Amino acid sequence: EDPQGRPLYIGTSKNIRKRVRTYFTAAESRRRMSEMIGIAQNIRPIVCSTILEAKIRELRLIVSEQPRYNRRSRAADSVSWLKLTAEPAPRLIITKQLKDDTSEGARYIGPFTSRAAANSALDVINETIPLRTCTAKIATQPRSDIPGCVRAELGKCIAPCVREHDRDQYLDIVNHASIAMSGSTSKIVAHINGLMETLANAERFEEAAAWREALGHYVNAVFRTERLRWIASTPELVAAQSTVEGGWEIHVIRYGRLAAAGVVEAGFDPWPHITALIASAEYVEPGIAPAPAGVTEEAFDLLRWLESDGVRLVTSSRDLYMPIDCGGKETLQLSDIRRV
Repeated sequence: EDPQGRPLYIGTSKNIRKRVRTYFTAAESRRRMSEMIGIAQNIRPIVCSTILEAKIRELRLIVSEQPRYNRRSRAADSVSWLKLTAEPAPRLIITKQLKDDTSEGARYIGPFTSRAAANSALDVINETIPLRTCTAKIATQPRSDIPGCVRAELGKCIAPCVREHDRDQYLDIVNHASIAMSGSTSKIVAHINGLMETLANAERFEEAAAWREALGHYVNAVFRTERLRWIASTPELVAAQSTVEGGWEIHVIRYGRLAAAGVVEAGFDPWPHITALIASAEYVEPGIAPAPAGVTEEAFDLLRWLESDGVRLVTSSRDLYMPIDCGGKETLQLSDIRRV
């Protein structure tokens, strides 16, 4: 901390004394670290029960305090989402803010840490499903007789902006887009695979590769969304992992946020400790679906821990499941695509 008590750097270590001493050795050549040491006046330890708890507390503090010498995770919650809007003539937009409007027909996939990746996913859906791409506000009963963009003239949009458009047909198109953003990737994957094959046969390999990369961003986003959705919508989940000493690390997760963490030593019955840990865990309000209650990066850290070796599910307040066609297989097949 600086003389005013403001955090300069937040990190984790099993041995704080040893970690701090490394900053005073000749091996530390980073200019910003030397600058930080010259300003720092105090070190404030926060004792954590488990490595996972320490990692998550570090993330939360970096996001909330924005210490000047931390680079990693300072923008952990500065993410984008691809949204199918809830309006008379829905369209796809990129937004940084989730709204509680899924009951009105809105759909979200993400999060993306890159706007370029979000745009790629948007292009893949628009290439497959003829949604409008204009930004104009369109009334339920439009009065214009002239299409507002060239996509209508090319037959890529049925022009919901004109008086005589077939509203039921456009809503059917919107329904296909909603399905493609709700855990079913097959329609998009089949269309883009066909497009790539056509381009490859025409020896337009660079274009085919660009669509392959865009498809990777789309299927990865749908897969991420569904993984995030089930942890974010679970009121309470308790899991345990054995320690090398024969004990247990216990974590209570509520709506995708770590609510409590503790350790049961070897030789002790874990259930009394689990019961006490659940009773004393943080009360957590649900987030806006499909986002978790806390920072999305925290929810993904919890997911990675839950999926790691040796973790056992103790109890869950709801069934845990994933849609069978949510893009997991395609994400593995396109694993060389940079995941964002």
